[in-house]
Amino acid sequence: MIALVAGSTRGTGRGIAVALGAAGATVYCTGRSTRERRSEMNRPETIEETAELVTAAGGKGIAVQVDHLDPAQVEALAGRVDEEQGRLDVLVNDVWGADHLWQWSTPVWKHDLDKGLRLLRLAVDTHIISSRFLLPLLIRNEGGLVVEVTDGTWAFNETRYRENVYYDLAKMSVNRLAFAWSNDLRPHGGTAVAVTPGFLRSEAMLENFGVTEDNWREAKGVDSAWQVSETPAYVGRCVAAIAADPDKQRWSGMSVDSGQVAEAYGITDVDGSRPQVWRYITEVVETGGEADPAGYR
Repeated sequence: MIALVAGSTRGTGRGIAVALGAAGATVYCTGRSTRERRSEMNRPETIEETAELVTAAGGKGIAVQVDHLDPAQVEALAGRVDEEQGRLDVLVNDVWGADHLWQWSTPVWKHDLDKGLRLLRLAVDTHIISSRFLLPLLIRNEGGLVVEVTDGTWAFNETRYRENVYYDLAKMSVNRLAFAWSNDLRPHGGTAVAVTPGFLRSEAMLENFGVTEDNWREAKGVDSAWQVSETPAYVGRCVAAIAADPDKQRWSGMSVDSGQVAEAYGITDVDGSRPQVWRYITEVVETGGEADPAGYR
C-alpha cells in the first residue's frame, strides 16, 4: 500500500500515518514542521518524527516538507511519488494548522477577519490543492481511497453552530469535499469518506490540560466528555481498516466518526476501550442527562 498523509506532523494525521505503517504501508508524511524549521503553529512535533514512527510500526515512513497551500510544492510532491512509486493507493487530507487563528464563540463582526480567512485557506484550500495534483495518481488503479479528516460529521454539524463562522464553514466544507471526491472517483472505482475523531488526546490537548497519556484522567477544568476521549491511534486504526477493506466503497460519500467505524470493524483504542464521545455528547451532555462516561467507552 502506498499512502500519503497530508498534515501528518501531529495529532490525527500522525495517528493515521502510524496505523497505516503498522499495516505495512509506505507512507509519505507531509507537513511544514521539520527539525530545522517550525510552522506558524510553533509546536515541536515534526514530520521526521512521524516518518520514524511509521517505520518503527512496520511500514516505511518518508518525510517530505510541503506547504499544501503552494500548488507548485504539491505538484512537485505528486511528481516525486509518481517517480518513486508509480501510483498512490491512499490519500489522507488532514491539513489544518489553524488552532491559533480561531476565536471561541465569537460573532463574525468581532472575529479577526485576516485570521478567519487564513483559517479557511489552511483548512479548505489545502485539501483541494492536494486533491488536484494527487488524485491523478490515485485513479490509475481501482480501489483508491481518499479520507477527508474533519471535526464533526455532516449530521452533527448540520444542526449545530460550530463556534464561529470560519470554523463552522471549514469543518462543514471538508465533509462536503469527501462527498465531492466520491462522485469524482466513482467512475474510477475509488472511494472517498469523511472521518472525524472524537475528543482527541493529541499532543497539544494533553499539554493544554497539563497531563500526559499516563495520567490523562486527572485533567482539571475540562467537561465530562474528556473521560470519553481517545488517542490518535484510535482514528488511525479506523482509517487503516477502511483502507484494507476490499468492500471499502460501502463508505463512499459518507461522513462518519471514529466510533462508528470502530464498531463496524471491531476496533479498539490502545487501552482496549471503544470510545463513543459523539454519542455521549448528544445523548448526555446536550440533554443535561446523567450517565457514567465509562458506559461510552
